[in-house]
Amino acid sequence: IIRLRFEIQWIPSKVYENDSRSSHSYSHTDNYRSSRPLEIVANPAGISKALLDGLPMLKQLYKSYPLIRNRHQETIFASFFRILPNIIFRRECLRMEDNGTVALDWPVGGADCEVGPDHSMHEGSPVLILLPGLTGGSGDTYVRHLLVRARKRGWNVVVFNSRGCANSPVTTPQFYSASFTEDLRQVVKHVGGLFPTSHLYAAGWSLGGNILVRYIGQEGENCPLTGAVSLCNPFNLVIADEDFHKGFNNVYDSALARSLRKIFKKHAPLFECIGGEYNIPKAATARSVRDFDDGLTRVSFGYKSVDDYYKDASSSRAIKDVKIPLLCIQADDDPIAPSCGIPRAEILENGNCFLVVTPTGGHLGWVAGEEAPFGAPWTDPLVMDYLELLESSGQVVSSK
Repeated sequence: IIRLRFEIQWIPSKVYENDSRSSHSYSHTDNYRSSRPLEIVANPAGISKALLDGLPMLKQLYKSYPLIRNRHQETIFASFFRILPNIIFRRECLRMEDNGTVALDWPVGGADCEVGPDHSMHEGSPVLILLPGLTGGSGDTYVRHLLVRARKRGWNVVVFNSRGCANSPVTTPQFYSASFTEDLRQVVKHVGGLFPTSHLYAAGWSLGGNILVRYIGQEGENCPLTGAVSLCNPFNLVIADEDFHKGFNNVYDSALARSLRKIFKKHAPLFECIGGEYNIPKAATARSVRDFDDGLTRVSFGYKSVDDYYKDASSSRAIKDVKIPLLCIQADDDPIAPSCGIPRAEILENGNCFLVVTPTGGHLGWVAGEEAPFGAPWTDPLVMDYLELLESSGQVVSSK
């Protein structure tokens, strides 16, 4: 989630007026924010009628919260004012094969987290691995709300904090990237070893969603996950990067760059005199995500340019290779994951994939549903209903 570090006295209602989009032009009128149907993209030969019938939310209109007038208000409101569930975590630091380190946070208590009197996990129950967005982690509201919902339904849940995120230790001169799936691969293997009789599932938001979809595509028929959910996925990073530098979107770009600089500063000694093509001063003073990626990320992962990195790392390229049930949830007005970047044709072609696009929602917002405006996002019940449907029915979606 984006933690915007700037002072606001009120959330602007007209920031959208000069905010151009590649394929959409939005108004703040009541007609735009009123109840509207969902866009659903699914291969009728791949998605069974039982799956659709088992998700009643898909048959309902999406009702935007009436006091939020545009996508930027929704994104900012959710970031600042969504309630943070009280959860106590036990941290497990996992050493990767390249000597890097990631942190797995397991819920063990807290006022909002039901884990049983002995804080034990449920042997044999399904396991849900959560992948937060860029610079995000187990402290983010959207992560914790889904975690709480899954735990209340008897699922085991763990948050995968990438290198440097949520105070995860950095032990090598390499962070993580939109293209890098090896850490997730090792995490899934580790969690599977802890729960050998359980089905494994994963849900990822924003950059976490992009990494998750790439991983699923790379694993193909051998993917150890039973099902997955991608939310707010930028999909096409080239398009997302272009939109990032337009109008009010510069605020998000600046906020994320600030978060990246903060993580880098804590671990800067690891990069002293590193040599090569690294531009450490550029990364350390980056005012945009692109500058940080140019100075550090693309070099760490062997790309000749930022554009090469964004093109190769785009998870839209992996959709054709997905062989497990994958639910993708996007907002049509997402300022960070543009609607025009969603690979609708590829999703329609692949019978394993299922796309739901809400008419509004912003980025990681979805301030709608029974718990709006301060509670869980509208997406949470749909995500858990989908995963439980897969778990309970043994639903297999065939590739077409």
